[in-house]
Order: sequence, then C-alpha cells, then structure tokens
Amino acid sequence: MTGLLLGFGLLVAAGAYFLLADVCKLPTLAATRAVIQVAKIGKHKTSSLHILLFRLSAWLAGKLPLSDYTKRKMAATLRSAGMTLTPEVYLAGAIVKAGLIFCGGLLVLPLLPLLSPLFVFLAIAVFFKETRAADEVVRKKREQIEAELPRFVATIAQELKATRNVLRMLEVYAKHTGGSLQSELHMTIADMKSGNQETALLRLESRIGSTMLSDVVRGLLAVLRGDQGMVYFDMLAHDFKLLEIQRLKLIAMKRPGKIRKYSFYMLACFMLMYMVILGMEIMKAMGKLF
Repeated sequence: MTGLLLGFGLLVAAGAYFLLADVCKLPTLAATRAVIQVAKIGKHKTSSLHILLFRLSAWLAGKLPLSDYTKRKMAATLRSAGMTLTPEVYLAGAIVKAGLIFCGGLLVLPLLPLLSPLFVFLAIAVFFKETRAADEVVRKKREQIEAELPRFVATIAQELKATRNVLRMLEVYAKHTGGSLQSELHMTIADMKSGNQETALLRLESRIGSTMLSDVVRGLLAVLRGDQGMVYFDMLAHDFKLLEIQRLKLIAMKRPGKIRKYSFYMLACFMLMYMVILGMEIMKAMGKLF
C-alpha cells in the first residue's frame, strides 16, 4: 500500500508539472539544454535535473521583486564571479533547490515523520549555501589576487625606474603571471586600449573590491596623471611584503592543527601495539603459573 501511494504521488506530481509547464509556456528540455550549453552555465555536464532546475528558476525569476540596489549589488558580484546569470535567476535557483528539498520532506512526512525536520534544516542550509556561492567564488578570487599583489607591486616599483607607461607594464606582467590576476589584467588591458585608461583601472578596482588592490590602483592612477610613483610603490612593496610574511605565518600555524589528529592516530596505534605485546606476555606468564 505504501508503494502504491508513493507511485501515485509521483505520477500526480509529474502530471501536474507537465500541465503547469504547458500553461506557463516553459521551453522544452531540448531548448533549455541548448541555451545552457551555449551560455556555458555551470562547469559540469548538463543533466536533466540541471535543466529542470534552470527552467523552474527562469520561470520564478519573473515573479521575484528585487530592489534596484539589490540588483546592482548582486549583478556586480555575479559578474566578478564569472556567472552568466541575472540576479533574479540566481536567487530563484536557490529558492527552487531549497523548495524541492522542503517538498521532499513533505512527501516523506507520512512515512518517516521523524526525518521531516531534517529536510527543513537541509532546505535552509541549501538556500543560504546557494545564495552565498557567488560571494564565496569572489572571496577565493580576491585571496588569489591579493597573494600575487606583493610580486606585482615589486615589479612595478622596478619598472618605474625605466618607464612610466602603465599599459606596457601591465601587458608585460600579464604574460608572466597566471590565475585570476592574469584574467583581470587581460580585461583591464583590453579596456584601457578601447577606452579611457583611468576608467579602466577604476573598473578593475570595483570588480575585485580589495583594499590592497585599491592601493595599487591609486598609485597607477597617480602615475598616469604625471606623478613619479617610485617612492609610493617602494613603500607599498615593503608593506605588502610584511603582509605576505604574516599570511605565510598564519598558514604555517594552521598546518600543525591539520596534522594533529593524525598524530593522535599514530599515538593510539603505538599504545595498542604495546598493549597487545604486554597482553600476550601476561597470558604466557599466566599459562606457566597455572
């Protein structure tokens, strides 16, 4: 009886979905898959579940009321994270994923009532995780760029002794670096060649949102406006070097904490080995006594 009820519920849910998809005039699965593949949304292979989630998100996106400030802020975050989604679709995707998990909890409520609160907490956790996914990508990107900035600033300080061509310095450094900083420099170089150089540097600063990068951009703007900049970048290179040393010390301090549990495992193995040996010897002695 339970299996029949579950199968009946799944068939009713599937039928209701197809009816609502026709009423709301949602695109077909093939059309949605083609759009996702062309837009390259996501890094993994496009699956049917991904397509279904994207269709529901696109439909719900038109119903979400977002303020202009929220749209601008979220759009800037998504652009920095490299996600080709609108703020409405991004937020709708988080709501859809959390809503499906919550609906799954409602379905198992008659069968497993004790597990229903687990689905509720899981839905809340998934919602917050999905809404912070873009911020997490931007944070990791900012950390990668800030780790490269001490070397970048030291190179600029040396280059200023021979030239004050900011565009040329960025082009040369972009050829010898990698990761997030290289992609940002390529975007900035293209922006500087096609438009105003100061505006391109300000856009670089706004995309990353790093205080360290803001100091670098401030110095490059001063060089573009006629300042020598050598003293400024020498001092900045010294400060960034100290920050890099502090960052490396923090990383080194975290390493013992990661291997501490393995040290306890080794200690437990050694103690168990000695206990087994002592136990065997005691058993042999007991055998001789009795």
